[in-house]
Amino acid sequence: MLEAAAREGMSDQGPRDLTFALVEIIEALSAARTVEDVAAIVRTRARVLSGADGVTFVMRDGDECAYLDEDAVAPLWKGLRFPMSACISGWAMLNGRTAVVPDIYADPRIPHDAYRPTFVRSLVMTPVRPQDPLAAIGAYWAEQRQPTAEEVTALEVIARATATALANVQAYATLSENLERRKLLISELDHRCKNTLAAVQSIADQTLRRASSPAHFVEAFNGRIGALARAHELLTQGDWGHAGLADVVGQALTPFCGVGGLRIAVSGPEIGLAPETAVAMHMTVHELAVNAMKYGALSVEGGRLDVTWDIDRREEPGALELRWIERGGPVVAPPDRRGFGSRLIEQGMARELGGEAQIVFDPEGVQVLLRAPLSARLALA
Repeated sequence: MLEAAAREGMSDQGPRDLTFALVEIIEALSAARTVEDVAAIVRTRARVLSGADGVTFVMRDGDECAYLDEDAVAPLWKGLRFPMSACISGWAMLNGRTAVVPDIYADPRIPHDAYRPTFVRSLVMTPVRPQDPLAAIGAYWAEQRQPTAEEVTALEVIARATATALANVQAYATLSENLERRKLLISELDHRCKNTLAAVQSIADQTLRRASSPAHFVEAFNGRIGALARAHELLTQGDWGHAGLADVVGQALTPFCGVGGLRIAVSGPEIGLAPETAVAMHMTVHELAVNAMKYGALSVEGGRLDVTWDIDRREEPGALELRWIERGGPVVAPPDRRGFGSRLIEQGMARELGGEAQIVFDPEGVQVLLRAPLSARLALA
């Protein structure tokens, strides 16, 4: 009944009916969750309430008016864009005022060529949020007429409610985005905790298997957990994004740097490691450094360690070639059995990067050669 009465004009509605209709529109707008929902409510309800032959919902997009939606007896401009300075909706938003146009062809603000193909002969265009307009609502009639004060007031009330609805939509979108981000963060935290616990469990198991005594187990286990903690600290500083290979290697080697002279040199181009790869690389370098400190080049005065890497570009997408070279330490002999560090680099690190690794027990010093293709886990920075 409301729609039928509105089509006959607002003059047939009493103040109570008009107030009730406006309350219904405000209630509907308060439940809108997207801009599209707001536009659909405005175009249908505003047309019913005003008795207009057409209503458009226009959004401001920079210096353009975007005709987002419409409800009319014939097509108008839905989906089209016009410069703010070239249409009446732009005038209403730029000036923050309602435009009442009884005869469109007698008003210089109207782009007549754009209106000739349409049924429109008179209109009301009111801005949404006059102080800082972000949209406009247009009501159109197929005959020349002077829109009544009640019609103009009703459209302006709808525009004010629309401004609130659009603000609610933005707030709802922000809240939904924050909630979604919170879910992702919780999921990521759960993933990291599980990975960390799995890593600690593996470290404990591998250390216990190879420990010659409880004291040896405590020393090795504490060292490896400390290395894991330092790797996580480095990643946390970078918001758990890609970490630089030089930073990872440098952080892992810092506790082993000699005092009174440079015994460790690290060099190579900038390479970014994915978080999981950075942890694996940090742990690998730690194990190699522990062995060098106990049995290799870092165990004696004058020993030296060089860690270098480069990119082999002979094939696409290119490959990382990393070298760990110890010199000046005790004479090296191949061990009777592979230790935790050897297994970590020859199996774990190589598998992590989809490459291959080799440990060479050269009498002059241990050498480690790692080759892996560039990938999402290993990329040029």
